[in-house]
Amino acid sequence: MNPVTPSTGLLWVKRGFILFRQQPAEMLTLFFTYMFIVMGLGLIPIAGEFLPLMLIPVFSMSFMQACDQIENGVKVYPNLLMLGFRSEALGRLLTLGIFYVLAVALAIFVSSLVDGGALFDFLSSQKPIDPKEAPDERIFLGMLVAVLTYLLPLMAFWFAAPLIMWKKMSVGKALFYSFFSVKRAGKAFLLYGAAWMLIAGILPALVSVMIAVIFGDPIVVMLTMLPMSALLTTILYCSFYPTYLDIFGKPEISIQA
Repeated sequence: MNPVTPSTGLLWVKRGFILFRQQPAEMLTLFFTYMFIVMGLGLIPIAGEFLPLMLIPVFSMSFMQACDQIENGVKVYPNLLMLGFRSEALGRLLTLGIFYVLAVALAIFVSSLVDGGALFDFLSSQKPIDPKEAPDERIFLGMLVAVLTYLLPLMAFWFAAPLIMWKKMSVGKALFYSFFSVKRAGKAFLLYGAAWMLIAGILPALVSVMIAVIFGDPIVVMLTMLPMSALLTTILYCSFYPTYLDIFGKPEISIQA
């Protein structure tokens, strides 16, 4: 594990934008294909409730590998999403996915102790959200508690998938190394997280206000914000790769789809 300075956290964000800029259409295609698959999985009765979450480690490696290919000048194609399913590490990645599901379930359970289950009801509700109705204030309390509860597991999950696939670690060892590498680079990750909170929070808010003032139509605002959300999410995914690169070095196994 390589040491990093706090300012490196800002460089991770910048390098995420640089990686995306090299193959923007390809990365957006990869992202939208992933979203289409996730929506399809969500239609499966019962299993659709947890499969998208369980498969996050498998699909996340597609984006990590895509960034590695961009750095190597290799074109990215949507079939890269099947990379994890063809890997010998699939079993370990699925095991990691089970831990994802358990960690999220724990976070929601803990939040229900303080919000009376308001967050769970909100997340599990099948009713369309009425923009005229203000969310129950308990939901925000539940979200805060859920995020704080999930923080420690997130540290363990952050590098776990690439360590499993690229370093061929066991699930336990990958979780251990991920947790302590994030802890060691804590200041850099704080800046990284703060930067993304500003980008994902302030920028969309400013754009939505400008669009609302110009057009005065909530539908136009929504149609503008959806592609912006997809764009920022894809760039966020691109910024995960530099965090691994600076701490663990260049992937030892470079697999092309």
